[in-house]
Amino acid sequence: MGEQNSSTVLTSVRPVPSWVVPLVIFFTSRLYSTTLLVGMFFVAVAQGLPFASSRISTSVLAYFGSWDATFYRRIADVGYPTSLPMEHGQVLHNVWAFLPVFPGIVRAVMTVTGADADAAGVGVALACGAAASVVIARLLEPRVGRTAALWVVAMFDFGPVAFLLQLPYAESLFCLLIFASLWALTAERYLLVTIFGVTAALTRPGELALPLAMSILLLVRFRTWRKTGSWMGWRLLAAIVVTTAAGFAWPIIAAAATGNRNAYLATELSWWTGFVGTPAFVPFSPWFLMATRYLDVAGIVLVVVIIAATAWWISRPSIRALGPEIVLFGGGYALYLVAVFLPQQSLFRLLLPLTPLLGDPMLSQSRKARWVLLAAGAALQPVAVVLLWFLGYP
Repeated sequence: MGEQNSSTVLTSVRPVPSWVVPLVIFFTSRLYSTTLLVGMFFVAVAQGLPFASSRISTSVLAYFGSWDATFYRRIADVGYPTSLPMEHGQVLHNVWAFLPVFPGIVRAVMTVTGADADAAGVGVALACGAAASVVIARLLEPRVGRTAALWVVAMFDFGPVAFLLQLPYAESLFCLLIFASLWALTAERYLLVTIFGVTAALTRPGELALPLAMSILLLVRFRTWRKTGSWMGWRLLAAIVVTTAAGFAWPIIAAAATGNRNAYLATELSWWTGFVGTPAFVPFSPWFLMATRYLDVAGIVLVVVIIAATAWWISRPSIRALGPEIVLFGGGYALYLVAVFLPQQSLFRLLLPLTPLLGDPMLSQSRKARWVLLAAGAALQPVAVVLLWFLGYP
């Protein structure tokens, strides 16, 4: 009789929903990141340490809203200007470098709640970071198992720049949209891919890696779909066309609004000035330009080694367990970074969309590797806070 009652109790217990553990990991990580950020803020104020950023006020929220967050706040408050700020014939830093979805959501939250831009931005970033953690687990679990997927969530949430997941930056929203796009792509739900992809394209640069991955996937699967007479190929092609167009839309919008056909490119290049001067933009040159400027020939060798190592990792047999969608996006996004981005301190936060590649069984299913990665990420986070808030910018 006792055994029967025990069996009844066990079978009546409901399993924990799949989204609970990723959220627990995320909010645990927020306690850690918040402790680091707030603790460093009060230490700096008490010791009179200078901040690397200029802020309107000395509050914690203003500290959270430093650097690029100030541009998002400006967009949320007053929108985009119709002319570009100029000095000595050169375009200066301005809000056209920052895409509208994140500040648009922040503005909506401000309107509904009455919160200011800093508080609303932190809230939006937190919500998107939490959702992104859930989606990573959902994306990877069918491919590498529940345990490995949760370890990847932990690496994402405790990584060196994971504090950005609660700051008024677009990183957490962009990651959410990219991870959701990849999940929809693996499920062959191409309408959702299109919706998530178009939104990502207007959130932060880098979305074009998605249609690039889909284009290669279409070529790989074309023969099979042709034999079966499936219409999936046409749906995928439509998603490719729409998301590609979305990826090129913002420069066109900026040009139309300002009357300057190079408005977006000139704005982006204004961030290069402090590092490499004012060279003309040539695709695939920025990494070599930066490397030779500071390391001469050794820099070129370093760039080649980094590219070769990345290509080797993405082509390893073990990583195929993640599926072609994730691997192709990872390769395409890495190619995007090499093609158009000038590598500097912002590079580390731009690597966040590559998080699903950490599901590589070589890493996620190795007890030693995953502990080393998790511990290293958590240990480097306070280092990053000090470097970015007191010596540089995130």
